[in-house]
Amino acid sequence: MGLFGRFTKAKKESLDKGLSKTKESVLKKLTRAVVGKTTVDDSVLDDLEEILITSDVGVDTTLKIIERIEERAARDKFLSTSELNTILKEEIADLLQETEENAAVDFDLPKSEDPYVIMVVGVNGVGKTTTIGKLANKFKAAGKKVVLGAADTFRAAAIDQLVIWAERVDVPIVKQSMGSDPASVAFDTLTSAKSQGADVVIIDTAGRLHNKINLMNELSKIKKVMKKVVPSAPNEVLLVLDGSTGQNAFLQAKQFTAATEVSALAITKLDGTAKGGVVIGVSDQFSIPVKYIGIGEGIDDLQLFDRVEFVDSLFQ
Repeated sequence: MGLFGRFTKAKKESLDKGLSKTKESVLKKLTRAVVGKTTVDDSVLDDLEEILITSDVGVDTTLKIIERIEERAARDKFLSTSELNTILKEEIADLLQETEENAAVDFDLPKSEDPYVIMVVGVNGVGKTTTIGKLANKFKAAGKKVVLGAADTFRAAAIDQLVIWAERVDVPIVKQSMGSDPASVAFDTLTSAKSQGADVVIIDTAGRLHNKINLMNELSKIKKVMKKVVPSAPNEVLLVLDGSTGQNAFLQAKQFTAATEVSALAITKLDGTAKGGVVIGVSDQFSIPVKYIGIGEGIDDLQLFDRVEFVDSLFQ
């Protein structure tokens, strides 16, 4: 089976639907850019540059893509406009592959006596709590025993929302009162998870950026305390970004990667925006693999990110 034909029909349909707004915007603009032209010339490349930038791919990543296509045109001597979609898919997939060091293929976990610990970071409102709930559901469906930790003690609403998700997915949650020490919650969560023989622990953290030093200190303290229970913790630091915010997602990624060591990204709310190009730009610019994408409001509308599936859906 070819590179762009290896994923299930149901998953492809779900992805196509979730990316429909970005896809429609990009393809309409591409069609207008090549109408009446047979070769990929400078004017087509100028239009393509504008299309990618306005789709929130980002300037630096866009220029990198354009440069790759220019090199290909120089090498092949002739590129027809009918090939442009295929060329874009190949070059962007290759670009994403360069930063896709630990992409997941399923919801299985490395074998270990200790639980696999995911610390989730991100500003309030990006869909962090929802992503945690959906992740818990996916891991549970894969036969894993999941425990949630409500370490965002800055807001009572954050604790309440996570409790609702824990009840919905039917997994245990460890929480304390609002204003409690987040590191204490993380410690209690891992201790409880180990005693229960849990496979995976997902820890929520506060989504504040008003003081980066405080955020850095808080996240560092949580990590330090967790290691007392599980030496390898956290196995993953997952940054959740709202795909509909476009360039603001780049700013959030910059701030959080400065505050802590982020190992994976989850991009949410892609179904409600034409800014899906942010997935490409953020992954490339920060050299952090996108691991999950949110393409709907349903409990199952969280997909493992696959660069091939993504670019195929976007430019098909």
